[in-house]
Amino acid sequence: MTETPPAATVMRMWTGWIRPSDRDAYADYIEQTGLSAYRTTPGNLGAFTVFRDLPDGRCEVRTISFWRSRDDIRAFAGDDIEAAVFYSEDDRFLVDRETTVAHFDVA
Repeated sequence: MTETPPAATVMRMWTGWIRPSDRDAYADYIEQTGLSAYRTTPGNLGAFTVFRDLPDGRCEVRTISFWRSRDDIRAFAGDDIEAAVFYSEDDRFLVDRETTVAHFDVA
């Protein structure tokens, strides 16, 4: 795994839940939608998704992205950077989701 990009000042993280059987399909889908949109927005320094199966039968999904600034995040997410961004097929995959995202300052 590579280190956090040194120019990153903000990490953005969102969490959702899918069926474990949808993991591969959702990984492809999120790569083509959210992660692609992150990576093509100026100021984005990288993005990835992590998965973990939970004892309750769901699979937790987190998207994590690194940004130069909150203004760069606004260019992706709009004025309310705390609101999660969703795509047309999300309802097909997500059994639950957070509607907000968390932002962390990178040391």
